[in-house]
Formats: sequence, C-alpha cells, structure tokens
Amino acid sequence: MSIQNKGRRAIGAKRRRHGRPTDQNEWSRSMIRSTTAALALLCLPVATIASAAEPAWISNEAAAQWIGGSGHTVAPTDDSPAASEKPAGERPSAERQASATAPEVVPVSATAVHSNGCDGPLPCDGLHCDDIGCDGSCGAKHDGKCLLLSDKPLLHKLRNRKLFGDVKYSVGGGMRYRYMNEQNRLRPLGETRRNTYDLWRVTPFLEVGNDWVKGYVQAIDAASFGEDLPMLPIDENRADLLQYYVDAKLLELDGGDVRGQYGRMFLKYGDEHFVSPLPWANTYRNFQGGRLYYSSETWDVDGFVVRPLNGAASATSFQPASFDNPDESVVFSGVYASYKKARNGKFDVFWLWNDENEPLANRQDGSRHTIGARYAGKYAEKSCGTVVRTWTWDMMGAWQFGEDTFVSGGANQDVNAGAVSTIGGMTLNEVPWSPSLKGLFWWGSGDSNPADGNVNTLTTLYPFGHNYWGLIDNFNGANLLDYSVQASVKPAKKLTLAAHWHWFDKANANDFVYNIAGAPLGNTTTGSRNIGQELDLLATYAVNANLSVQLGYFWFWYGDGVDNNAGIPARDDAEQVYLMATWGF
Repeated sequence: MSIQNKGRRAIGAKRRRHGRPTDQNEWSRSMIRSTTAALALLCLPVATIASAAEPAWISNEAAAQWIGGSGHTVAPTDDSPAASEKPAGERPSAERQASATAPEVVPVSATAVHSNGCDGPLPCDGLHCDDIGCDGSCGAKHDGKCLLLSDKPLLHKLRNRKLFGDVKYSVGGGMRYRYMNEQNRLRPLGETRRNTYDLWRVTPFLEVGNDWVKGYVQAIDAASFGEDLPMLPIDENRADLLQYYVDAKLLELDGGDVRGQYGRMFLKYGDEHFVSPLPWANTYRNFQGGRLYYSSETWDVDGFVVRPLNGAASATSFQPASFDNPDESVVFSGVYASYKKARNGKFDVFWLWNDENEPLANRQDGSRHTIGARYAGKYAEKSCGTVVRTWTWDMMGAWQFGEDTFVSGGANQDVNAGAVSTIGGMTLNEVPWSPSLKGLFWWGSGDSNPADGNVNTLTTLYPFGHNYWGLIDNFNGANLLDYSVQASVKPAKKLTLAAHWHWFDKANANDFVYNIAGAPLGNTTTGSRNIGQELDLLATYAVNANLSVQLGYFWFWYGDGVDNNAGIPARDDAEQVYLMATWGF
C-alpha cells in the first residue's frame, strides 16, 4: 500500500471515529474551520514567494460579467481559462500569454527609507516592494502587501522570456482550494445524505516556441479529501498530464494563418452548451487528438478529431491514480466557425459528431450529429459620449440526429432532438453598484414515448452545465425547461454579489429526469412536469487579477416531478454551500 493510500485511509478512519457535523452548530464550526483554511491560503503569497497558484480567468471588473457576450454570469471566478490555459478555439500565442494579465505596473523610482532616512533611489515594480520611499510610494518591508495589491502573476518575470534566437518560453500555473458542503442533490447513485469534502488542485505549465512552432505542457494534481459519499469522476486526478501538444503554423495566407495542433488539449466553443473544458470540475475536461484552425479579422474556423480523455469527459475513462488514456470507444469530431463582423457581435455555425460505438442502454449517446447556429453580442447605449447602459444577448438553436440505443426502445433507434437557448440582459453602467439584470430560457427536448423506437431526448455532449442549469448541479440540460432571472451588483470595485432564480420543468412529462451526469432518474409515469425551483446566492471578491475568493449558497426545492416519482429515492429539499480560493502564479 502506498503512503498516499495509507494516509487517506487513516484520514477516513479518523473521520469515522469522530463523525461528521450533523447539527447546525457542528456545521457552523465546520464552516469556520474551512474559512480559516481559505484565509490561510490567501496568506500564502505573503508567507512565501515560491508558492504556486491558479490564474484567475477573469479580471476584477469582469468577475460577474458576461461569458463571451453570452449574457450569462460567470459563477466560479476561475471559469474562464487564463491565457496560459486557453482551450482550443481561443488561440493563445506565447506573446499573448505574457500580456494576458492586467496591464504592467510601470516601475517608478522611490527613495529608500533606511536607518538614516532617505539615502537613494530604489525601483518599485508593484510586486517586490521592499522599501518605502520618503514619498511613501514603496514599502519598508510591509509584509508582502505589494504582492496582494499587484495584478502581476507571481512568476511574471518568467513569462515570454527569450531562450535563444526568436524562441521564447513561459512558466506559470495555478492553484485552487474549495470546501464543499451539500445535501440531497440528484447524485448518480441516489444518495440523500449530507456530503462534506475538500477539493484541491495544482496546475503548473511550461510553453516553449516561436511564431512557427511551439510546445505546451501542463500537469495537474487534483485531490479530494474527507468525502462521505463516493467520489465523483470530476473530483480527482493525481499526478497526471492535463495538456501536452505541439502547435505549428502550416500555411500563411493574406488574411490569416492556418495552424495545426496535436496532442492532449482543452476544447471550448461558443457558449459552451455543447463543448467546454469544464473548469468548475476539479479535474477539468480534456481530449486527445488533433485540430486545424484558421483565424483572421473576419473569421475563426476550427476543425477537430479527438477522443475524450479523463473522467470528466468519459466516465468509463476515470483513472484517478494512473496515467489517463483516451476512451477508445468514442470519436468526437466537428467544425466550428465564427463570423466576427456580424452587427454588434458575432455569428457562429457548427457541426459536431459524437460517435460512440459501445452505446450504453442507460445513457443518451450513440452516433449523434449536432448542427446549429448562434448569434451573440452587445450594444453600448451612450449619452453625451458616456456609456449609460449595456445590452447583451446570446441566442442559440441546435438540431440533433443520428442513431442510439436507449432503455427499452431497442437498438439503432433514430434520433430526432433539439435545443434552444436565449439569454438577454442589461447593465446600468452609470448607476451606483452597476446593477445587471438578465433573463434566461432553455429548452432541451425530451421523448414522449421512450419505448417507441425513436429517441427525441437531447444529449448535451460535453457541456458547462454548472454555468447554466443551476449552480447546485442537478441537471445536464436533457428533457429540461429552464426559466431563470439573474441579477448582480458591485457594491465595491472588487466585490460582486449575484442572485439567480430558476424554475425547472421536464420538457416532456413522459421522459426521465436527467441528472448532471446524464443518468436517467426515476420512472416515466409521474404526471407532474415540475421538478423544482432553485435559488443561488454568490459573492466574489477579487483581491487582484490573480487571487480571488468566492462564497456560494444554493437551495433547491423539489417539485412533484421528483417528490412523487416512485423511482427516485425520497429526499428533503437540497442545499449546498462552498468556499473557494483561487490563486494564479
């Protein structure tokens, strides 16, 4: 037995002896301990400059703004990739990686305070301020506060560094801790007990290359500790390689370049309803294969052929303690094109083909083609040259067809399914606290008769469900109607408060309820379509561009479609709270 496994068994034995928090006082004490742990994480940059952490993927001001113009609030602060971790479709370059953080702080000269007073100029770059000048512009050993105030990552001096000739390298990475306390979610095995656990991940990276060819390697160590219920595939992946690929320029054209990429990578397209690297998951979601992409001022066009890799991409590939290998039963391919000069936004068209040659009878998979289009944008309304309000919108429609084998309908059933998403909102830029309000509607088709030889239930493939269908993560968008109103305010420059309300119905009463993993729950004979309402409260504090803290509290009140469903274990209403700290280096 490894030392790691012995340690984890010892931890589990200790927890069994002492028990888990069961009443409100014990729960409160547990939260205080976790809050203290998160605050200790915030002190890491002060205590040691050699520590590592995770890039914040959105700026202070954008912490609760729209995803790619979609008008949907970013829930976790690390839900949009840093430049160093951009998935396919984002096209990072070595140069952009060095400049993707907040604007550089221009070094200024300050007079040092020594025992004899001011006796000479010293540089202050906003990160390593060791002395306070007579003008107070730099600090006399003010305990690392400059590090917390700087928008530069810890290893900013190792970004975009010359190696030889025109070859440059960048080094960095990230770290994230999240405490979770949840009860009565629609988990895959139907458990209704409370589950409290801790999630931790570290993701260092190295990139070397020039404009013609570059290599990128990113490792991951993602761990889950103290869970009361079985670990989920998205929670743990120990000492593995998250991404490694070679990216090369294949063709220079007048309008842009054609590049190729081969290896292990992220994929992220459009509004992420169908393809996402799932950064909310402790493990991310990755793929292995190749892609070709073209980018110009007018068009972005991507084509790819990959296989799903880790547990977040394919449950059958869950290998938390060994090197990840792709799921050989699945080939995922497609083309995604974006016209970037559409009026006030961009227009996307896409074709995705997920071919599962070993379909599971209790999953919506099979060989499915998904074609669709999306229009997303924003419009800034001005008065006397000042932006007074900003309108945003994101509309997407998709049709799905192919063959599948599902439950009692028999083999090779014809698939005819679809989805519609609409999001629209407004931000009052000149009103105190910059309030934002938006509405969301989602329809993911269901099946009126799952046993008739045809499949009308949508599969959302590899989605970012956490960001759309409720932050408590009960659903994956299949056989689902979601009506949502969401609001956010900024009472301070670095603080964002958000509230989301959802009303969920089954799209078709005769189909199943599908949980976040796509598993069909219960039976199809329950008369009610209503499956519940959800309220999400979220507070995000961005210490700087690389360090953020987030607290979320969510409630779910189950409707008759769950409460009266004999096939779903009886449960009280669900709740979840988490505390998360994210730091980039």
